[in-house]
Amino acid sequence: MQDETPQAAADSVPLAREAFIERLREEGARRYHDHHRYHVLMHAGQLTRTQLQQWVLNRYYYQTRIPIKDALILSKSSEAEFRRMWIHRIHDHDGTADTEGGLAMWLRLASGVGLDPEEVASCRSVLPGVRFACDAYVEFVREHSLLEAVASSLTEFFAPELMSRRILAWEQHYPWVDPQMLAYFRARVTRARGDSAEAIGYVTAHATSRLAQERCIAALIVKTEILWHLLDTVYAAYIEPGWGPRGPRE
Repeated sequence: MQDETPQAAADSVPLAREAFIERLREEGARRYHDHHRYHVLMHAGQLTRTQLQQWVLNRYYYQTRIPIKDALILSKSSEAEFRRMWIHRIHDHDGTADTEGGLAMWLRLASGVGLDPEEVASCRSVLPGVRFACDAYVEFVREHSLLEAVASSLTEFFAPELMSRRILAWEQHYPWVDPQMLAYFRARVTRARGDSAEAIGYVTAHATSRLAQERCIAALIVKTEILWHLLDTVYAAYIEPGWGPRGPRE
């Protein structure tokens, strides 16, 4: 389908709810980063220890941006009902006084692959391109509407399947990683399903014009491109051509 101009989209009849959801799923599935070479190699067991470690280290920076973008999304809404629905995402990543959050789980994963969690948490060794891509996501959320910001999170549609495949692949191909350290992946299988249901409910209820629907689709595409760029950077640094500071090979 050809991309519509803003005027053409504004003049078009809105897609029915199911057709709109199908467009979102089609665009997201086609562009999602599970197709990236880094993930393909990871799930085939073809990454070296260093390459796996560097993915964990650099991806942590993205994890730290998630609660920040979710706080920005909260700040855009004047509706208490929406804020009550969305705020658990920050708790899921930052944790609470009584529960461990996703960031702490990721640092345990870092320890499990042989990294120093304090070094990972400092983000000193994050590649500039990774930092650029993740910060771009925060800026996108800051600069766009609440509806577009929520729509950008709909990559969660595809996370449960990816996490399930990743758990199986790591247990099969990287037995030197303690399976207990994969807690983040296991938690996201369930949480991403719930999060995506909340987000799609909001998006379909509030994207009431064709123009708004097209902007939501565009926001999802931007998010997939940001995730793809993150992996492009790590691939170039540690696989091909392999210019990373510690090199791609052991």
